[in-house]
Amino acid sequence: MHIVVDLNRCQGYAQCAFLAPRMFTMHGEEALLYTPAVPDDQREHVLRAAAACPVQAIVVGEEAGPGAG
Repeated sequence: MHIVVDLNRCQGYAQCAFLAPRMFTMHGEEALLYTPAVPDDQREHVLRAAAACPVQAIVVGEEAGPGAG
């Protein structure tokens, strides 16, 4: 699983940082830092964080496997 955050859409509400602090952190009051590759033990946290984003700035996708494309 991987994530992409639309940083133009992100408004810094930090719901993701509360729900998945290993994956999302706030740098200052508005800048979001995140880890694109999601470890298996963080999948549920990331899915909850994406669902909780008030502006739906977090896009969750699956890794492309062999033969994908």
